[in-house]
Amino acid sequence: MKSLKKQRRIQIVALAAVALTVSTVLIGYAMRDGINFFRAPSQIVAEPPGPNEVFRIGGLVAEGSLIRGQGESIRFEVTDGGAAVPVVFTGVLPDLFEENQGMVGTGRYINGVFEASEILAKHDETYMPAEVVDALKEQGVYQDPNG
Repeated sequence: MKSLKKQRRIQIVALAAVALTVSTVLIGYAMRDGINFFRAPSQIVAEPPGPNEVFRIGGLVAEGSLIRGQGESIRFEVTDGGAAVPVVFTGVLPDLFEENQGMVGTGRYINGVFEASEILAKHDETYMPAEVVDALKEQGVYQDPNG
């Protein structure tokens, strides 16, 4: 009788371990496209990511780099003070998007150009995403707007 209980307990523990492993793998597989790593322009220039890797870039829109093309096509450069990366975006930019302002974009780095699928801009005159602030501080160009 004791050996049957022990065997049953081992089967339940083994089944639970397999179920936990399978669920962890399935969750990781489902999230693979949802996990976007943040990179500053200096990091991208130093170690360019592969063309199939989706990630986020953040920094300041370089002054004098904003060029509006045909229709909804926009070109500009994003910088962290140490390097600048050209960005191409087709779509409608956020209302608060402008030169010398913080931005975060999601997309791919293909042939030396970041092809953005989404652009986010700061939502008031003092806010800047934490990742962008950290990247600018690392380059020594961050100026706190609050003094």
